[in-house]
Amino acid sequence: MGACVLFLSPLTLVHGQERTINELKIEFVELENVSKQVVLANMQTRAGAVFDEGVIDQDIRSLYRTNLFEYIEVRRNFVSDTEVDLTFSIRPKYRVGQILFTGNDRISDRRLRREIQSSPGRALDERQARLDAQKIFELYQQRRYPEVQVDFEIEKDPSRGIGNIVFEIDEGPRVRVSRIDFEGTEHFSDRQLRRVMQTKRWHPLAFLTGAGRFKDDDFEDDLMRLRMFHREAGFLDVELDEEEVDFDFPRLSRLHITIPIKEGRRYQVGEVRITGNERFSTEELMETLSLHPGDYFQPSEMSADRERLYDYYGQFGYLDTMVRPNRIPNVETGNIDIHYEIREADKVHVESVVIEGNTKTKSKVIIRELGLRPGDVFDTTRMKASERRLQNTRFFEEVSVRPEATGVEGRRDLAINVREARTGNLTFGLGFSSLERAVIFGEVTQSNFDLFNPRGGFQGAGQKMRIRLELGTRSNQAVIAFEEPWLFDRQLAFGFQLYRQESDFFTSSFRELRTGAEVYLRKRLIELIEGRLSYTFEVVEISDTDASTPATIRAEEGSRTVSKTQFTLLRDTRDSLLIPTRGNRFELISTLAGGPLGADTNYYSFEARGAQFWPVTEAGNSVLSVIARTGVIDNFGSSDSVPFFDRFFLGGPRTMRGFQFREVGPKEDGDPIGGSTYGYFSAEYSFEIVEPLRFAVFYDAGFVNQDFADFNTSNFNDNYGFGLRIFVMGAPIMLDYGIPITTDEENDTGGQFHFSFGTRF
Repeated sequence: MGACVLFLSPLTLVHGQERTINELKIEFVELENVSKQVVLANMQTRAGAVFDEGVIDQDIRSLYRTNLFEYIEVRRNFVSDTEVDLTFSIRPKYRVGQILFTGNDRISDRRLRREIQSSPGRALDERQARLDAQKIFELYQQRRYPEVQVDFEIEKDPSRGIGNIVFEIDEGPRVRVSRIDFEGTEHFSDRQLRRVMQTKRWHPLAFLTGAGRFKDDDFEDDLMRLRMFHREAGFLDVELDEEEVDFDFPRLSRLHITIPIKEGRRYQVGEVRITGNERFSTEELMETLSLHPGDYFQPSEMSADRERLYDYYGQFGYLDTMVRPNRIPNVETGNIDIHYEIREADKVHVESVVIEGNTKTKSKVIIRELGLRPGDVFDTTRMKASERRLQNTRFFEEVSVRPEATGVEGRRDLAINVREARTGNLTFGLGFSSLERAVIFGEVTQSNFDLFNPRGGFQGAGQKMRIRLELGTRSNQAVIAFEEPWLFDRQLAFGFQLYRQESDFFTSSFRELRTGAEVYLRKRLIELIEGRLSYTFEVVEISDTDASTPATIRAEEGSRTVSKTQFTLLRDTRDSLLIPTRGNRFELISTLAGGPLGADTNYYSFEARGAQFWPVTEAGNSVLSVIARTGVIDNFGSSDSVPFFDRFFLGGPRTMRGFQFREVGPKEDGDPIGGSTYGYFSAEYSFEIVEPLRFAVFYDAGFVNQDFADFNTSNFNDNYGFGLRIFVMGAPIMLDYGIPITTDEENDTGGQFHFSFGTRF
């Protein structure tokens, strides 16, 4: 279809006198499914008005913009020197009458209509109908109909000016990708290659992950990924022809895919040379490279080595140094020689810091994250580290840190451009766990809070604020927390929290209510070691005891005040807080309650916690983790014993998963009363089934003894089990089934199922 505009251009003025429009006619061609009033409503031209070619041109454009007309022509009849008759000859577009579907047995008309943009009453647009057919095709592909064919036909009724769109669908068989095999590969297993692909084999939990679906676009991307995977392993001549891929249907609902791959020669790195370097020795620069003679050649690693050489110069301020990598096939050896040509430049210093885009975050919040200051040597390594630190604040959606010319020789500005992110969240939710049962909660968080900026919506100073209310069948909680990470513009964090926590999931024979406040200081002490000093004052109230409640717990009925200080040393090198695959976390905690701090409770405690994570596979798809903990607690002064609610307990979803909550350790009348010494060990191996689903097997062991520093393992309990880790909206859900191995008489209750949110740290 096309659009045509035809008009003549006589002079508006004749002998200095304006022409006027004598008569204006609207004439429809072929169809008349649009009223003349609609046409006139989109025009300025009127009978009796001054004749103006510019206004007519605007009217034609305005009419086309309505998307109601296919063709517009303007005819002019000059009836005299001062008058002209105008005729707008218009051919309207057909209107959409009905939208019909044929051949769709598995997906309803109603569901298909939700995918398309065409609708009855709108102008008929064949281009849109074609896009709608593509949308229907994609929906069928997602529903595992890889052989679906979708076409459309337009049935026009000239007498009514409408056209019915009929989508003709040949669904073909619904299939699941049940096998993906490879031919011609000698160096990689089918399992390794399948991990590279988006297209996955069907499995019983496919409804969660979408596995088993075949989509043309995804499969084309998969073939490209397989080529890149082989090239990165040194197979530069790999051949993977899409036309040779075999699609077999052994059963009507099953699809077997066989992908032939010709690996070709596997190239190794031959000679590695560096030329043009005068400021640094070749030996120094060679130490920065990861590709060495004899290694399999990786194109991406050669590019990374180029960046490493550039960064080596950049850390000393030689910003304009050029590094050019050359890949040279060696005909004699059959290897790939690499030659890095370096063109050195002079040293550059930081002139000033220029910040743009921070509409709500204060400039000082950005500046304090920088590793460079005016006058410093322009170190590109510290520049990139500064960019990462700004990104890690999560205050910004985008961060760009770069050198910028100043016009002064040897000087560059540090230019920072950011785009603000949404840092505040208001969330409501309903949850369930095997420990707390049903829970409804609401939470307000702001990670870029500013306590003294009400006009700016209390945003921009980098402070942390959190308010959480939680109501559950077995627990209630209210928390207000605040943190200033840079107290007095120094890298010293100050924070506090106010809380009220009520629960009865410890046992059915009493309720515990804790109301308190904590203030703390936190600071990075040595490299990765962080220190935290806190003071807490709380009131603990034990109520609703009965005759079945142990005497130790009944003795605590009523209110008791606790005034304590705690010092913690923490070292954390994990690569992720939610899904760690490597690194470790070690924590030493010392606590003093009472004594010079006053209140009703006197005790001290020491606790050590550690965890180590190892990737079993290079990609981190499977991980082995080990957790170990131990601690002691003892009373002093006027206190007869440590109150049971601050003693150590084991058992439940966070520790020993083969036992009920707190069921490992000393008991009185069958209820846990906690101990003064404990030891705990856990090993877990988990692997990814399909993203975001992981399977885990685990072993937990531990003991809790009543006496201080009693590390006797005669009360040792252990268990093994298995579980699933499902990541929903960035948060892990843990489903574990633990089976006891060694028990005591009072906690031998059989296997335990635990359902919980979060991580074990």
